[in-house]
Amino acid sequence: MKKLFLIIIIAMSVNVLAPTFATAQTTEVKTKTSSGQKKKSTLIGAGAGAATGAIVSRKKGKGALIGGAVGAGAGYMYGRHREKKHPKTVRKTKVTTKN
Repeated sequence: MKKLFLIIIIAMSVNVLAPTFATAQTTEVKTKTSSGQKKKSTLIGAGAGAATGAIVSRKKGKGALIGGAVGAGAGYMYGRHREKKHPKTVRKTKVTTKN
């Protein structure tokens, strides 16, 4: 009975002290998104440009096409700028143990 009690005490102390031997190191790696922001901005710009072109122009179809093309180009450029200025940050955690 004493041996079993001693084994349980040792096992509990190892479980309590074990986390202190391992330390976590977080490293940040910046990666760019593939084209998510560019696609989203292009679609929003095309829609806004087409709507504006149709409202402003006398020839609704032609105004919508021109406005959509200009809006898509502007949206793409804005999305590309956002991706370069604010790259997506990925955090990786590496656990090391002391010997």
